[in-house]
Amino acid sequence: MINPKDVQGGHYFDEIVNIIEVLRAPGGCPWDREQTLDTLRSSITEEAYELSDAISKKDFNDIKEEAGDLLLQVVFAASLAKSENKFDIKDVIRAVCDKLIRRHPHVFGEVNASDSTEVLKNWEKIKEKEREDKHKKDLSILSGVPDGLPPLLKAMKMQAKAAHVGFDWPDNQPEDLFNKLSEEINEFKEAAANKDADAMEDELGDVLFMAANIGHYFKVDSDAALSRACAKFKARFTLMEELAAQAGRPIYKGDYSLSELDALWDKAKEMLKAKQGE
Repeated sequence: MINPKDVQGGHYFDEIVNIIEVLRAPGGCPWDREQTLDTLRSSITEEAYELSDAISKKDFNDIKEEAGDLLLQVVFAASLAKSENKFDIKDVIRAVCDKLIRRHPHVFGEVNASDSTEVLKNWEKIKEKEREDKHKKDLSILSGVPDGLPPLLKAMKMQAKAAHVGFDWPDNQPEDLFNKLSEEINEFKEAAANKDADAMEDELGDVLFMAANIGHYFKVDSDAALSRACAKFKARFTLMEELAAQAGRPIYKGDYSLSELDALWDKAKEMLKAKQGE
């Protein structure tokens, strides 16, 4: 067992905290002084996405820079809260340290957890107790999934939380998932045949939710997979544009037939595959 005191250290954010305080003090930066927690919301979201993008690209210089930008937003938010006498950055750090220790009793306590599945089950039990202690009305394990999450991430989060309490597809029966996906696709086809826009939206949502569930089952990050597919499409389509421009017929002029565009797509696909095989 590791004593929690063995991992306690000082606060290493003095410089950035002091810089933010100077910027927001009288005589500091007019823009920084005008910011509020509400105005920070979009910046926090943007910086989180930029960090995620840098990680997807495995660009460690960008990861370092974007991690710093996201950290800046956290320190800034704490500074704003401090000015309203709510909390400061030390309270933020203390709270997350306490939470980490509390939620890892298999490390800092006497609880045994043989694998990550047991860890996650214990995690949800601890979070449920925390919600009860805070007297929250909504004690659902899904209550901790933010409404503002992008839908794909929200689906992944909800499915993972449900799985932690055993509501999941049986192990070693992947065909059940594929059959369910086929069922959802057929339901979408039926809605499309009926030209029912509302039903199509509903059924397409089920298709996408089930696709994310398949990712969860096979431990494939659906968000990363979709990001990868988007990057692949962008690379191929951009190369299509370059090939068309070299031929003197830019795609943006819109005078290509579908068969011609398909031929450009296939050529770009083969060229990129050959380049990756170098």
